[in-house]
Amino acid sequence: MEYNPFGTLHELKNMNQLPVALTIAGSDNSAGAGLQADLKTFSAHGVYGLTAVTCVVAEVPGKVESIQPIDPAVVAAQVRLSFDGFPVAAMKTGMLFSREIMEAVLEVIDGKTIPLVVDPVMVATSGDSLLREDAVAIYKERLFSKATLVTPNLDEVAALLGRPVHDLAAMREAGRQLTAQYGVSFLIKGGHLRDAVATDLLFCDGMVHEFRAPFVEGVSTHGTGCTYSAAVTSQLAKGLSLVEAVGDAKRFVTRAIAHHLRWKKPHGNTDALHHFA
Repeated sequence: MEYNPFGTLHELKNMNQLPVALTIAGSDNSAGAGLQADLKTFSAHGVYGLTAVTCVVAEVPGKVESIQPIDPAVVAAQVRLSFDGFPVAAMKTGMLFSREIMEAVLEVIDGKTIPLVVDPVMVATSGDSLLREDAVAIYKERLFSKATLVTPNLDEVAALLGRPVHDLAAMREAGRQLTAQYGVSFLIKGGHLRDAVATDLLFCDGMVHEFRAPFVEGVSTHGTGCTYSAAVTSQLAKGLSLVEAVGDAKRFVTRAIAHHLRWKKPHGNTDALHHFA
């Protein structure tokens, strides 16, 4: 029998009909975060990924050296052509960086009715700023209202509310306030509490859903937020409900951390998430 690397005709037909997801995000040369992490996550979920590059970032885990924003008109063209050429079933935003880029993206996605996951990327794991100050208002005034889900970590929650969040009770109060203020679903991620159990809270349709997993100690990487939101986007593109999509994404990102990759260097290790199906 002749070897067919693509499998059976039925399998090939299914491959030709993969759901499509779009990420509008920055490029990370270390491939642990940004659109590279998103593409790995899309592929692991059986989703065909498209990209619109907002910035080129020179970084490795623990250090951001430089950021080069892309011309807003070029960002908008990437998004527009993605929709012209493909049946995009869901999309996400990651690093948008500036007011000008955010406004260009908003103009193109206005009127789109597909699921939108907004990961409000503001600060890198290293502590470096990834968002200009004048862009925060655009999140609040225009982008959040278009979202199916917003996925802030606790640093981003603090930036949005102007106060720190130090425990699960504060997470619950923050989630209630944010959903009331913006009228959309929020996933408040609690990994930064560094408790023995990492707890995330999904505020959706007047209910609070709790997702828990053991906190993985001793891993120094980045891109968990990108991976998490991309996993949610993948499952929304495949037609899952928001609660189902978040539950799957929580399991996926926990596994990616637990089975992390590690390269030993003279002055310390370099860790990366392992995005596998």
